[in-house]
Amino acid sequence: MQRFDINHTAKVVECLQHGVKLVGVKCLPLHAMESTRQLKFARLIQKEMADIFQFDMRGTFGNIMITVTMVRVSPDLGVAKVYVSLFPVKDKKEVLEKIKEHTVELRHNLGQRIRKQVRVIPELMFFIDDSLDYAERIEELLKKK
Repeated sequence: MQRFDINHTAKVVECLQHGVKLVGVKCLPLHAMESTRQLKFARLIQKEMADIFQFDMRGTFGNIMITVTMVRVSPDLGVAKVYVSLFPVKDKKEVLEKIKEHTVELRHNLGQRIRKQVRVIPELMFFIDDSLDYAERIEELLKKK
């Protein structure tokens, strides 16, 4: 079993919190290979999806706080992978399935908001972002020692 010092583990946690990947001793952006156009489009989708979850679809998912943590867009801008963080939820997979059931409605709402800014409304794919859970787990392990 490989042991890491506290500074290395703290650096990993810091990188995860800022959405970057630790390579050696440097934190590199996770989106290093994405074009500027993809990044701008991803930010637009992230902002609009956050508003949709917060205001338009509030009653659909109950009293769950859904945070859009990251959006990845394919090079042709046709597919958007939306990473969500769910709080307070015991069964995250069940809520994710409920979100996936409403994908058509979510895409329609997104289209209503961004139709004047883009040519094609991307297909939406939803995933659970567990980076915060991972960071909490690392912090727990550090506190035990």
